[in-house]
Amino acid sequence: MRSRIAKIFYVVLICAIVFGIGIFITNRLSEKRGTAKIIAANFVGYDFTRAVTGDGSQVSMLVKPGSETHSFEPTPEDIINIKNADLFIYTGGESDDWVEKLLENNQISEEKVLRMMDIVEVKEEKIVEGMEGEHEEEVEYDEHVWTSPKNAIKILDGIRDKLAKIYPENAEKYEKNTAEYTEKIAEIDAGFRKIVNSANKKELIFGDRFPFRYFVDEYGLEYYAAFPGCSEQTEASSNTVAFLVDKAREDGIKVILKIELTSDKLAKTIADEANAKVLELNAAHNISQENCERGVTYVDIMGENIEVIREALE
Repeated sequence: MRSRIAKIFYVVLICAIVFGIGIFITNRLSEKRGTAKIIAANFVGYDFTRAVTGDGSQVSMLVKPGSETHSFEPTPEDIINIKNADLFIYTGGESDDWVEKLLENNQISEEKVLRMMDIVEVKEEKIVEGMEGEHEEEVEYDEHVWTSPKNAIKILDGIRDKLAKIYPENAEKYEKNTAEYTEKIAEIDAGFRKIVNSANKKELIFGDRFPFRYFVDEYGLEYYAAFPGCSEQTEASSNTVAFLVDKAREDGIKVILKIELTSDKLAKTIADEANAKVLELNAAHNISQENCERGVTYVDIMGENIEVIREALE
């Protein structure tokens, strides 16, 4: 009798285990079908993607918070993760040459990548008067396409469309989330336009690199800077410093700008000589670890930039 009860118990136990495993596998497959696994090379791609997908998505940023994006080199583990992702989002341009090599060698598929520079009309890097830089024969394009809010909206739409192809069952959610974030970016755009239209000045001076070509072109602003947007230089010549100081004095510029995650040494030198002050205009290349933990977004960053531009153009 005990033997028979024991057999029945074991049969029930095995059935329960098999049933439990089946439920677990089904749930995991459901999660895999319903959740996008996406890797974005930089902060902007990461932020736009999490805005489109909403909560519950698997979105990660390749470059660590606080790190320099222009000199990033992937580890073997990074490449494996990119291969296994449903989608890899990157900017394009010279800083992402390593991605192009992976594509050329068929290490990753064209169908599983999204290049943000393909979505918008790109502009050539420009060496303006007083700026350090070599005039090379080879044309280089400015990579910082998202600094124009109009471009940001186009990129957001591109991410939505690409994800909808990968996960068509989530297309309606992606559409809704994109519309909501687009509205926020449109408000940022309107804020910049209002300030520029009523500003006394239409000129910005950077004691730093200049990654805002798309931004100034969008709003019709002039600019002068120490280095181009993707320059690795940190020491400006005496001629460059003198030019920027004289320019600030002559044009009555009271704010010298620097960008995020860089030293303010050069900007302070120019500001001190020109009787101006230093403010930070954030190009959203990357964010600090603290801001990452706080959940800071592109909209948050550009919202703070509105106030900086307001003061810089007074």
